[in-house]
Amino acid sequence: MSQDLETAARAAAAALNAGRGTAADCNTLGWYRALSGDAAGAAALFERALRMNPREVEAMLGLAGLHRSAGRLRDAALQCDAALAVAPDHAEVWLERAYVMAAGGVMDEAKRCYRAVLACSSPPAMTRAAADAGLAAIAARDGEAEAGRHHARAALAGDPGNTAALAALATIELEAGEPQTARDLVEPALARMEAPSPERMELLHALGDACNRLRDPAAAHAAYARAKQDFAAIHAATFAGRPPHRAFIGGIADALAAADVSAWPGIAPPASPPHIFVLGYPRSGNTLLENVLASLPGTAAIEEMPTLREADLAFLAEPAGLARFAQLDDAALATYRTAYWQRSGQALGRDPAGLALVDMDPLKSIRLPLIARLFPTARILLVRRDPRDVVWSCFRTSFALSNAAMDFTTLEGAARHYDALMRLTELALAKLPMAVLEVPYHRMVQDFDAMTREVCAFAGLAWSEDLRRFDRTARERGVSTASARQVRRGLFDGTRQWEPYAAYLEPVMPILAPWIEKLGYAS
Repeated sequence: MSQDLETAARAAAAALNAGRGTAADCNTLGWYRALSGDAAGAAALFERALRMNPREVEAMLGLAGLHRSAGRLRDAALQCDAALAVAPDHAEVWLERAYVMAAGGVMDEAKRCYRAVLACSSPPAMTRAAADAGLAAIAARDGEAEAGRHHARAALAGDPGNTAALAALATIELEAGEPQTARDLVEPALARMEAPSPERMELLHALGDACNRLRDPAAAHAAYARAKQDFAAIHAATFAGRPPHRAFIGGIADALAAADVSAWPGIAPPASPPHIFVLGYPRSGNTLLENVLASLPGTAAIEEMPTLREADLAFLAEPAGLARFAQLDDAALATYRTAYWQRSGQALGRDPAGLALVDMDPLKSIRLPLIARLFPTARILLVRRDPRDVVWSCFRTSFALSNAAMDFTTLEGAARHYDALMRLTELALAKLPMAVLEVPYHRMVQDFDAMTREVCAFAGLAWSEDLRRFDRTARERGVSTASARQVRRGLFDGTRQWEPYAAYLEPVMPILAPWIEKLGYAS
């Protein structure tokens, strides 16, 4: 924190205490409090500034940043939009909005916002560099090496220490088959970074990926572990006092075990065109299967969107909700079906009527009771993968902030989260009327045509060779999940990636062993 800001903050505090402070004084002291780690104090000051002047852009910007840091992305976006309504050429607000969109995985909109920064009349040099770095990161994620290098170099020209640009360049080098170059890019920068930060976390993930490609599992594990420790430290205040996400899943399992579903209707004939859910567990191949199906004409796919939000809030957010849901008649359920289709249309940007809808979200497995009752005609594709690969991949992957992501900050947390969701899934399969096909990941990547023919026959889709061009589909429609780079490569066999890290997985094997056996991966 600069000495100038400290001096300005003292002057602002004196003016406010004397009763002669302005909205600008509130902003100054608010930014000082925010940078000091006092989020609540900063928010109070920014809100005070807005009471003095409802058009105070700096206060809206400050609140947007605080909301984003706390994971309240909708509130952050609303503050950005309010600020842009007042100052449409405000580069820092466009940058903040880009960060919000990127945090939510809405990469096309993030890209638009970064470009808006560069289009502003005279953005500050550091703000321009940050926007170039953001564009470099998206280009690297999308496999656009030339654009990524261009924006990364522009960012580093304006800000030689820009870690996002360095991470983007490292990713591009990894994609080009140069892991040692990537490692050499990030290690010097990491040596200068002493405290946990999103920037250090990003570089640590890049270092882990480079070391993994160099077949240095000890260094890779150390980098991933440090990155996860940084993630946990950065978001510790947000999740303080909350039970882990796996406890929430366990509560739903308990409620489902006690629910009376005897009056629920049985499995209905499939809809035409079909309605398909792609579920399972993160890092199991869900994004791959989604893009395979999205390659068929007349198919529309939704990627990890809260399409069941109204039903979630009504029936899963409180202990007695699922019991109440189990007793509702069909007329009472209509409201939640309507809300689902409205949200699906919003996610697609068009009316889903007449389209084969693919709703992909591995953590919607938590919502299997809702899906079974609300959509008896739906077909459920349950993607399965070796639990060791799944848990290791969840640990090594950089996820956006979510309740589940906090469980993935340790291998034990990831293993226990996996166990909780598998228990709920098995209970749902045994108890609920659902049309389900299990789709083993290894069969998708090792016997693609046979597995996809089986999927299409089950789901009510006509198989065609278009399915083989899913990599083109992924590039054209964009992928915002953590699997983006893998799906763009085409058919990639990611089985047995856990093996170099077997020693690190050994402590969690008692948790995973029953699932390894049950799913047929013991041999």
